[in-house]
Amino acid sequence: MSTPETSKKVPQFSALKLTPAQPEAPCCCDSACKTEALTPQTESGKRYSWVVNGMDCAACARKVENAVKQVQGVNHVQVLFATEKLLVSADSDVTSRVEAAVVNAGYSLRSESAPVVQTSFLRENLPLITLIVLMALSWTLEQFNHPLGNLAFIATTLVGLYPIARQALRLMKSGSWFAIETLMSVAAIGALFIGATAEAAMVLLLFLVGERLEGWAASRARKGVSALMALRPETATQVVNHERKTVAINSLRPGDVIEVAAGGRLPADGALLNAMASFDESALTGESIPVERKTGERVPAGATSVDRLVQLTVLSEPGDSAIDRILKLIEEAEERRAPVERFIDRFSRIYTPAIMLVALLVALIPPLFFGAPWQAWIYKGLTLLLIGCPCALVISTPAAITSGLAAAARHGALIKGGAALEQLSQVQHVAFDKTGTLTVGKPQVTGIYPQESSENELLALAAAVEQGSTHPLAQAIVREAQSRGLTIPAATAQRALPGSGIEAEVEGKKVVIIAAGGTPDAQAQALEEAGQTVVVVLQDGVTKGVLALRDTLREDAKQAVAALHQMGIQGVILTGDNPRAAAAIADELGLAYRAGLLPADKVRAVAKLKEDAPLAMVGDGINDAPAMKAATLGIAMGSGTDVALEAADAALTHNRLTGLAQMIALARATRANIRQNVAIALGLKAIFLVTTLLGITGLWLAVLADTGATVLVTANALRLLRRR
Repeated sequence: MSTPETSKKVPQFSALKLTPAQPEAPCCCDSACKTEALTPQTESGKRYSWVVNGMDCAACARKVENAVKQVQGVNHVQVLFATEKLLVSADSDVTSRVEAAVVNAGYSLRSESAPVVQTSFLRENLPLITLIVLMALSWTLEQFNHPLGNLAFIATTLVGLYPIARQALRLMKSGSWFAIETLMSVAAIGALFIGATAEAAMVLLLFLVGERLEGWAASRARKGVSALMALRPETATQVVNHERKTVAINSLRPGDVIEVAAGGRLPADGALLNAMASFDESALTGESIPVERKTGERVPAGATSVDRLVQLTVLSEPGDSAIDRILKLIEEAEERRAPVERFIDRFSRIYTPAIMLVALLVALIPPLFFGAPWQAWIYKGLTLLLIGCPCALVISTPAAITSGLAAAARHGALIKGGAALEQLSQVQHVAFDKTGTLTVGKPQVTGIYPQESSENELLALAAAVEQGSTHPLAQAIVREAQSRGLTIPAATAQRALPGSGIEAEVEGKKVVIIAAGGTPDAQAQALEEAGQTVVVVLQDGVTKGVLALRDTLREDAKQAVAALHQMGIQGVILTGDNPRAAAAIADELGLAYRAGLLPADKVRAVAKLKEDAPLAMVGDGINDAPAMKAATLGIAMGSGTDVALEAADAALTHNRLTGLAQMIALARATRANIRQNVAIALGLKAIFLVTTLLGITGLWLAVLADTGATVLVTANALRLLRRR
């Protein structure tokens, strides 16, 4: 049975934040600001899902799709090859008809909750083993008795042809007229008719070997997704009234209390109840160092408790944990196929029937019009059929893109599909938001300048006045005093001074803290000119000193910008902050800047910059979302707001800026990998096309070339998974 779900749009990057995703910010720059490829298809009706068994390559996914499309009542169908899922939306229950259609196409379905049935090696490879044994017997007989050996090869061909021809007929009925099974069947039957019995049998043997190799390569490509799914334990320890019981993770609900032993993985997103604990989140973020979490902080599902038994309050609904949402992202990535992938898909649909027509003409024209021998040219036509198999070409792009997306996710970068990956590879300019992106996002005390007392006395006095305030500058002053272990005196009669500062009584004296702009103090004004935020401390009207604060750079900001410059990528800061603060950060990083920008101003700046070259916008706040939508590509910091994460096409889940250059480098490597794969697929076909027409190569080498090309492009794509 299938699993029906109510059709809805799934938040793209909710996995990064453990709070419910907010509605996506509207695009403010028309439909032209994003390509159609980045918008998933809308579905109507109920959604049903299954796991498909028996798919070896991307072409298999298309065959299943074609079969289900013929079912009456189906509104939308999609096969996700990376996770082996079949998704169907329909207005009525089409479960039995869909299952029958898939079985008739030669595949089988199981529900997502059903356990995987392990097939023995012998049973799984029985057709191949049988054909190998028959081939060996036929070859042995051929050595001693040619007529008997010839009959043995015919029998071997028929045994091998039966399941392939049956599958070809099934696929024709389900709408796949030009499948590889059809080409193999025509080639094998044609070879029998012209007396090439040994080669007919060899063609089928090599085809089955190629199928097994494709299956192995596909399983290797899915390992990244399988490893992610394995991060979810099947059961959890729930604590109810101090009693512990083992429950299935699907039964957990927000508010439940769970317990995880040292070394155990979290079954759901949770808020820590212990005072402090360390968690290994490397499987989700790529961060190799354990992360310290305090009471109330959120910890994603799949993280491992490093050193102690912990209790947490469940935050996520079943099927909506960090891991579940990343898996949904990987699935949805297949909807957003790269332009080159869509082109190759369309090209292959025309290419296969065109090759069949060319093969027919090669077999007929020379004998009919030039008196050439029929047998030799029919043989060449059959060989061209096998050379024309599009398997290697079809898989060349999705294999590379799937590997690229998996490699990015493994290193803490989530990318919304092939289209975003291709656009990322073309980026030549990067626009940065300042606060929270290039900077930590929290002001820090950078200088203490007393006039009569010591630094610690001035800081303690200021902290006494600011204690209890929610203003970021006030909190920064209190944090600094606490970090120095200072005794903060009590303050009374605290009162905010609208637009200028705060006052209070400390040890019987009136202490006022005001912004530097409200005083003629020369030192304060000089610090402010240098890009610092400056406050002046006055006691009974006498200046006691000034404090300088600034939102400091991220530790890796300089390294990240330097890495981008080495790649030939230029950067610019677009910020709503004041010009002095922006200039200070820009000078430190060696970037151009534009300051005092409202969200609409950022959009206009992005649109102007995008005219010169493909531009990525990196941000973390709600005000960055419109600019991220307007850019060629939007990239969100993992610590950003839900709106920014939803608007982005990619995100740095580990929140490290250095990951930006790594992500772009991976995108460029993926684009190069795709070109290599297409060159391998078409290059081998071109070589064997020429050698076949010249009579140098024959049927079995044609199959070997196709199988070899498929394995080569898959193996080449898997190299992306090993990138560091």
